[in-house]
Amino acid sequence: MESKDIKPQKPQDEEVITNKELNIWEALIPVFALIGMLAYNVFVYGDDALSGSNQFILLMGGAVAAIVGFFNKVPYDTMIEEVAQNVKSTTGAILILLFVGALSGTWLISGIIPSMIYYGLQILNPTIFLAACVIICAIISIATGSSWTTSATVGIALIGIGDALGISLGMTAGAVLSGAYFGDKMSPLSDTTNLAPAMAGTDLFTHIRYMSLTTVPTITVTIIIFIILGFTIDTSGAPDTAGILSSIEESFYITPWLFLVPVLVIFMIIRKTQPLIALLIGTLLGGLFAIIFQPDVVATIGGGDQLNFRSAYVGIMNSMTVDTAIETTNADLNDLFSAGGMYGMLGTIWLIICAMVFGGVMEAIGALSKITEALLKLFHTTFGLFASTVTSCLALNATASDQYLAIVVPGKMFAQAYKDKGLAPENLSRTLEDSGTVTSVLIPWNTCGAYHSKVLGVDTFAFAGYAFFNYLSPFMTLLYAALNIKIRRLAGQKEAKLEDVLS
Repeated sequence: MESKDIKPQKPQDEEVITNKELNIWEALIPVFALIGMLAYNVFVYGDDALSGSNQFILLMGGAVAAIVGFFNKVPYDTMIEEVAQNVKSTTGAILILLFVGALSGTWLISGIIPSMIYYGLQILNPTIFLAACVIICAIISIATGSSWTTSATVGIALIGIGDALGISLGMTAGAVLSGAYFGDKMSPLSDTTNLAPAMAGTDLFTHIRYMSLTTVPTITVTIIIFIILGFTIDTSGAPDTAGILSSIEESFYITPWLFLVPVLVIFMIIRKTQPLIALLIGTLLGGLFAIIFQPDVVATIGGGDQLNFRSAYVGIMNSMTVDTAIETTNADLNDLFSAGGMYGMLGTIWLIICAMVFGGVMEAIGALSKITEALLKLFHTTFGLFASTVTSCLALNATASDQYLAIVVPGKMFAQAYKDKGLAPENLSRTLEDSGTVTSVLIPWNTCGAYHSKVLGVDTFAFAGYAFFNYLSPFMTLLYAALNIKIRRLAGQKEAKLEDVLS
């Protein structure tokens, strides 16, 4: 993901707030309260919990944290200021969400997404589809350095293809995100890939080479799992592909020329164009291509019988801002060919803001640093140090709702401990990425989880079980630590034996 659009300031320069008045049990009170309230809320509302009630629960969790802060002499203004900084840090994410909503609308009515689905259905079959999703998204994400861009472009199209093939949306989304986050981790263009070594005290390419030792085996296992799943998928009840292709052709003018827009957007990202600018250009070009290639569709959405200036303007604006649905002769395609525009992203934006309130108060009262400090003291072995780093990253992704804090806070708190154990800094940077970066998407109220869920149109809990790369990565880094595989020592330090790592 592109943090230069999420946090204008450098994340590594952010101060970690400590509070000597606070003890670990007080720091955990808001966490336990939030978990309890969210569990009951999901039990009551089920899949509708993210429609608004979970957002309020996050605010209630922030209120509990504020009460703990008041009892520990944290001024109200300090908490509000930290919340304001947290919300401010999501400005780029919010704008990206709005532009993705607008882009998905114009790419739908222009025929870009339908064309991707049309050609994809002819190339991909259910047996190889999931593994192909991983590989395609990995390539795009390595090239762009952004899992967010990958989801917003090829990810949306792959979800549509998978749905048309009768494959579970959760499986497809899990494959998309597995590939997207592999590329995000391994790309030198990715900001988290630059942030982790900066926090640990190593250089970028040392970090990437060392991280590949755990990341390549993990993506290999992931692809093998998806290949096996491909052979076991039952698509006997899937819609007739020929009928779907015919319906797409009846509703849209399909041509390879439409691929110029997504190719240009991806090229701009590769050339380090700011994602907001690339998305804006992609949205406007989508609107232009809609007028050129799909005049009847634009006229219908614009409320006119034929295309003229007014119907073109209204049609394009509606596709970017509000719900848009294209009626086809195939009922299976009607849900697929719909987009919420910018309006459809407001619920996710609401969720992110409320999550930042909770994370901001937790940070202001010193709870985040206290939890990390307690985890650091809990283990005394080398393996325990790795385990506490992983646990800290997971905990911060769930409590701070921000993958940058899940890298920055443990990075600052654990750097000296790794040196004291004679461990090279790339051990820490690799562990931060293996646990902090990739697990953020598995948390529904984390900015990453909320974003990908909304863009792909798949509930977080539906894809979390299939995002094999994302939850296998922390286990892989712990397995390497437990077996003393490629645990690099500082210069002049002897290589640790297995018994040294575990004792």
